[in-house]
Amino acid sequence: MKSHKDLTVYKKSIDFVVAVYEVTRRFPADEKFGLISQLRRATVPIPSNIGEGAARKGSKEFSRFLYISLGSLAEVETQLEIPLRLGFIKENKELEEQY
Repeated sequence: MKSHKDLTVYKKSIDFVVAVYEVTRRFPADEKFGLISQLRRATVPIPSNIGEGAARKGSKEFSRFLYISLGSLAEVETQLEIPLRLGFIKENKELEEQY
């Protein structure tokens, strides 16, 4: 297997993390230890698990780590619904397409 850095899913997940960081910069300051922190902490494991899984021996383990990343992605998707409903952000088609 190639390096995890060569995988399209890894590259796109890094782009997604950066996009979430950029979006959360626009949240109210009083959300620094709330939604901002939670979203960022939930997003970073997505590429981290892809990288870790790719480093493991065997496709079965890699697949397991991809499913863990998918779970983290669902968590972030859910957490992005909250600031949307609170009016902190508007619908972001680009971000939605990334996840």
